[in-house]
Amino acid sequence: MSLPTESIQKPQFSEAAKAEIDRICKQYPAERRKSAMLPVLHIAQAEFGGWVAPEVQDLVAEVLGVKPIEVYEVSTFYTMFNLKPVGKHVLEICRTGPCQLRGSDELTLELERITGAKVGEGPSADGLFTLKEVECLAACGFAPVVQVREKYYEQLDTEESVNAMLSELRNMVHRPALPWEETGLPNALANN
Repeated sequence: MSLPTESIQKPQFSEAAKAEIDRICKQYPAERRKSAMLPVLHIAQAEFGGWVAPEVQDLVAEVLGVKPIEVYEVSTFYTMFNLKPVGKHVLEICRTGPCQLRGSDELTLELERITGAKVGEGPSADGLFTLKEVECLAACGFAPVVQVREKYYEQLDTEESVNAMLSELRNMVHRPALPWEETGLPNALANN
């Protein structure tokens, strides 16, 4: 007797993402398609809920014509790629010297208390927030700093500033448009 198996559908890029991947890959010689791995992983992460599951990494390998292990090596090396599900907003908290001197440790504890998320764990119960400690965000003069996507929230050393950031993020109705969805031309990847 065979047990019924669920049909697991292989992830696929949207047509807009495929066009963007093709555009990026054309910047490299055909035999160097692997060189497009970082921007393609960024596209994959944006397309598939903010993280790159193993099957998504396999898709990236297929698109680039490389072995899956080559993608796994890159995605596990760079902390900008999330390897497990994340909340709608990933709060990257700077933990280096200047931010620590200005209260990033206290900020982290406060964000954990308010959001219910814990650094290094999954998203908050409401699915809105994931907390992640990162190395220098290069905004030392405005410490402590949190980055959410391309936006920096600076001088988060008061209750008011922290609440204003979280309120802004909670009030975002829609996910931000992906760069290749806005105009058909990439924003964040324009100079790659």
